[in-house]
Amino acid sequence: MTKVSVVVYGADVICASCVNAPSSQNTYEWLQSILARKYPNIQFEYTYIDIEKDTENLSDHDQQFIEQIQEDELFYPLVTMNDEYVTDGYVQLKPITRFIDEHIVNEK
Repeated sequence: MTKVSVVVYGADVICASCVNAPSSQNTYEWLQSILARKYPNIQFEYTYIDIEKDTENLSDHDQQFIEQIQEDELFYPLVTMNDEYVTDGYVQLKPITRFIDEHIVNEK
């Protein structure tokens, strides 16, 4: 079974640019339910990183994404899969499934 590491970077406060979008935590929970149903043959491992609270024991890779969010280069919630950027801001299903289909399913 293929394993995919899913990381959602977010914060308690909804991103100012993402008015009416779900919270980072809601996005994290939504991904867990939707991806398990849509891709039953993939084992997803989920991690939520609060960009304001989780500041210790982060990899350089995680720190890079957090810095880009803090410098307004990217928005939160930000989703990565296997350490690759997938989408940020108002997270929708289409870019996520496109990434999985192109980078994970087709690489089997």
